[in-house]
Amino acid sequence: MSEQQINNPLHGITLESIVVKLEDYYGWEELGQLIKIRCFDSDPSVKSSLKFLRKTPWARKKVEDLYLVTVKREKRKRRKAEMKRLNKR
Repeated sequence: MSEQQINNPLHGITLESIVVKLEDYYGWEELGQLIKIRCFDSDPSVKSSLKFLRKTPWARKKVEDLYLVTVKREKRKRRKAEMKRLNKR
């Protein structure tokens, strides 16, 4: 595996899984507010979003960045909950 891929946090994660996770976490309405692209606002679906994002690098970058922020936030939440649980012992 190349050094570049080792340092790539998105390596091995498909665009479809990113869109599905974000839709599950935020919902289409909030996604449309966070990232101003029509595929999240007007009759949104995973299929139409993937089609648009694969053709539009700037939009894909925004979605990938939001995914990374979301994953980081979730990890922080889990660690905080785990620390709280351990401190109760």
